[in-house]
Amino acid sequence: MKIRIKDNSIRFRLTQSEVSELGTNGMVYSVTQFVEKAFIYAIERTNDDVLSASFIENKIVLKMPVNMIEELVSTDTVGFDGEVGMVKLLVEKDFVCIDNTVEDQSDNYPNPNLTC
Repeated sequence: MKIRIKDNSIRFRLTQSEVSELGTNGMVYSVTQFVEKAFIYAIERTNDDVLSASFIENKIVLKMPVNMIEELVSTDTVGFDGEVGMVKLLVEKDFVCIDNTVEDQSDNYPNPNLTC
């Protein structure tokens, strides 16, 4: 899972296996280990109707409604957006990059812009 944070927006990008794990287990997370503390970012299933997020003790948790997860898993829907306070939230499928990259993209979704 990747996150991109810029000012008051947070974008979560999920590979195919992470979307599957989210659908099966209701949770997916990643950890960045700093020298003294870990930074954790996660997506968790919720029964709420909208995306929401919290940041507590070095952990960002995006709460994603069950119906959004089901749609992300079972359809071609790319993602969902929402807002909590002043923070804009986006969760989406991670597509293979069009340009060259050294990053492993073997689990990313096929890029729809690559089809003729």
